[in-house]
Amino acid sequence: MVMEKDTYKTILRPSEETLFKEKGSKFFGYAFPVISEEEIKEHIETLKKQHHSARHWCYAWQLGKSYENYRANDDGEPSNSAGMPIYGQLQSFDVTNVLVVVVRYFGGTKLGVGGLIQAYKTSAQMALESCRIVKKTIDESFHIKFEYPEMNTVMRIIKDEAITVINQKMELACEFEISVRKKEAKRVFELFKNTYKVSIKNPE
Repeated sequence: MVMEKDTYKTILRPSEETLFKEKGSKFFGYAFPVISEEEIKEHIETLKKQHHSARHWCYAWQLGKSYENYRANDDGEPSNSAGMPIYGQLQSFDVTNVLVVVVRYFGGTKLGVGGLIQAYKTSAQMALESCRIVKKTIDESFHIKFEYPEMNTVMRIIKDEAITVINQKMELACEFEISVRKKEAKRVFELFKNTYKVSIKNPE
């Protein structure tokens, strides 16, 4: 039986600027935590303004807690000589919700496809090595409803299972929004479902 993955790795803060030099060309590397394509566009636009006299702004990104979306862009370099080597480092570091951009200033000497692949790979690696990589859990959220007299029962389950309460409405009729680690979600769902006078459902 294959265990469903319920963790992912990402970075919390942007990397420091890194610099790799090869035959006069300069490769500046950057890594950013991102959660949307809008954010990605903004970071790339900012770097284009910052390095307006550079020749290429090559990048790769990976999005989604299940690593489901990615893109690599060579930005005018020979096909697969820049974006894919950068993406390869995202895979190597096993990170998601991350954008890596490598900005190249041409130094007058052509590096050839092999040289470019190595330079972009090294620059991306340096940017990711300068980041703190953290592991996060993939969580599911549920809504639970119950009458106030059931509060102790509900709170005991929450404490015993170390469940995170995201939102709560404490009145005569109480409502909680809870967050549960994905691999525990089914069991916790059943636990509340089988608790007298407590209803549980997935958020709309």
